[in-house]
Amino acid sequence: MSVLLWIITASIAGGALSVVCAAAFALNPRAQHYLHAMVSYAIGALLGAVFLDILPEAIRLTHNVAVLSGTVLFGILLFFVLEKLVLWRHCHHEHCEAHELLESEHTHGHGDHGRSGMMIMVGDTFHNFVDGVIIAAAFLTDWHLGVVTALAIIAHEIPQEVGDFAILLHSGYSKTRAFQLNLISSFASVAGGVLGYYTLQTMQSWIPSLLALAAASMIYVAVADLIPGLHKRAQLRDTLEQVGLIVLGVATVGGLLEMLMSK
Repeated sequence: MSVLLWIITASIAGGALSVVCAAAFALNPRAQHYLHAMVSYAIGALLGAVFLDILPEAIRLTHNVAVLSGTVLFGILLFFVLEKLVLWRHCHHEHCEAHELLESEHTHGHGDHGRSGMMIMVGDTFHNFVDGVIIAAAFLTDWHLGVVTALAIIAHEIPQEVGDFAILLHSGYSKTRAFQLNLISSFASVAGGVLGYYTLQTMQSWIPSLLALAAASMIYVAVADLIPGLHKRAQLRDTLEQVGLIVLGVATVGGLLEMLMSK
């Protein structure tokens, strides 16, 4: 299978799978019970992909590790600023709906005429487009790096898509329309993947920097967005479960890498 076909397949499968799984969680109250477990597992998958595969590969490709490390640092700060801009535009009250809707049991309350939902969709579409570029950069480097990167992106997309569903429903959209909008948004990753494939082939020197930014994105999502939510469940049993699932996520990436490398 050609590299372009790998990129398109991974982008389509990743987008569709994450939206379908997210819909199952968001629309089924029983399934939401497992969301906390999914978040813990996603943290492990993200950090495993970064430190076991993406960063080692970027270091192997670069001629200046110090610059690469600086790119990771710059990326973390960049994603912090971008998230702040989204929150400034989206949160107008002391209790921000972007943060609290996911935990609310009343997602069908009064709507806001679609304003929050459309804003979330614009941001999510851009995010998915960037994910597609990252997948393309990974596959252009090595196909097994592409597979691991795509799986890590899928793992963290599911909790994010659940939150998007909650906000869309709160904004007054029907369940069917919310699913359609999330699915359409997810396919922005295909556009990003195809563009990345044709652009990065002539700019191979950009790939280490893009991998570094991908690593920064995953580190930021895991550490700044997902881990704080785990601290809301501070009981010993919950903590042990969280640590176990994080380790399982890392082990999954490590096992997948070993399996792919042996082929």
